[in-house]
Amino acid sequence: MEGYSSVSTEQLAIEYGYKAKPSALLNTIFTWTVNTAAKTLLSVASNSKTGRTEKWKPTDHLKYMMMLMTWFTVWVLRVFMDYFPSSLGPSPSHLPGSSSPIGLLDLMPSSSSSSSALSPSSSSSLDLVLYEGSDEPSIKALGRALLHETVIMECILMIFTIMNEIPATSRKYQFAVDMADRIVDENVRDGQAELLHINRRVLSSAFARTTGLLYRTLQRQEAAGDDGFAWPSRIIKALPLGSYLVSYVKGFSHCVSTFVNSIGTSQSVKKRQQLAIGGGEEEIRAEKLAQELLWIMDKLRLCGAVDEALMQWSFASGLASFSLTSNPRVQGSIVKISAILVEELSRVDYEVPRQVKFRLLGLWLPLFCFAGNGLAFPFLTGYEKAETERALDRVISTLPATDQEVILTNWLQDFTISASEWPNLQVSYDRWCRSTRKLAAA
Repeated sequence: MEGYSSVSTEQLAIEYGYKAKPSALLNTIFTWTVNTAAKTLLSVASNSKTGRTEKWKPTDHLKYMMMLMTWFTVWVLRVFMDYFPSSLGPSPSHLPGSSSPIGLLDLMPSSSSSSSALSPSSSSSLDLVLYEGSDEPSIKALGRALLHETVIMECILMIFTIMNEIPATSRKYQFAVDMADRIVDENVRDGQAELLHINRRVLSSAFARTTGLLYRTLQRQEAAGDDGFAWPSRIIKALPLGSYLVSYVKGFSHCVSTFVNSIGTSQSVKKRQQLAIGGGEEEIRAEKLAQELLWIMDKLRLCGAVDEALMQWSFASGLASFSLTSNPRVQGSIVKISAILVEELSRVDYEVPRQVKFRLLGLWLPLFCFAGNGLAFPFLTGYEKAETERALDRVISTLPATDQEVILTNWLQDFTISASEWPNLQVSYDRWCRSTRKLAAA
């Protein structure tokens, strides 16, 4: 900070032109406009000598209007020169010395990660500012550093985009995953604050993109499955526990339709096969995206950027709704992501907004209750389930009594009708009941 105090704002302004004197171009335009205005004034004055009584011709009116407009332009240019001297010069949002201008606003951390932007680790980028006569890197070096940071970010984002789009059956899919994994791990091992910041921004963007893709895939999958069962399923879902019961009704309807359609025409059979193939592709894509989302979640935790995922996951209401009736393998990945976020939420060393905690628990506790436990292997081990229950208890205890009432009442309704014995939040429920009795007695 001593370097900053040794240089006045005026010196930086004169040196780099951010609030400099009016540019030569602006001065030239102003001088030319003043001369033109003076000439038009003389021309009008010569036609309006004392004693001249004839009417003005249309050309005289036109000259008079041109004179007024020219003098008005002189006034506007004067205002620009006095109050906006650099409006036609280089903007401080664009650094010189690079092949293309880089917007500093696009390179700043997002609002959700503003705390990390104010941390000491991010101050190193501010120390690159140059003042006259010092040995610090130049402004051009800062521009090149920001340019390289943007290039690295765009390259990694492109790899994540390719990873989302390429089918899992492709020979190059594992190549893309390994490349993204290697770049992220190398940035972590390097330990530089700039590279860690790149990781956080890229992984946060990839998490948001993959979450949106998974939601839209599950939406298309459910729409394809409801083609022959649209209105009944909507009516059932509107009833209490409708999302839980609709899967059983669909299974019964599928058995009946299979028997009826077995005597159908070859054309109807071909159409059903095409629909089944389309639904199968969406199901495979949903499984792939869910696994990628879990992988990104692990990388976010490795880079210490779980706060980004917490905010996004607390607003993923559509995904939470579709995950209740999704494929068990998709449910498995989503349950693991939710369990990781709950554990991270219970031990963060910074203040998390109450709304984020409330929405996260309200959206994802029903999935914990109704998700299948996995056929080949369980989603979570016994130890992981116990740790998640303790984390849920710690998070619930930090909420106000009214929020605890909503969360625990909904959990009790879901837990009592589900086939699962997890998560058992009886300890949290009993503690809330005791605190409520004390308040009522007081």
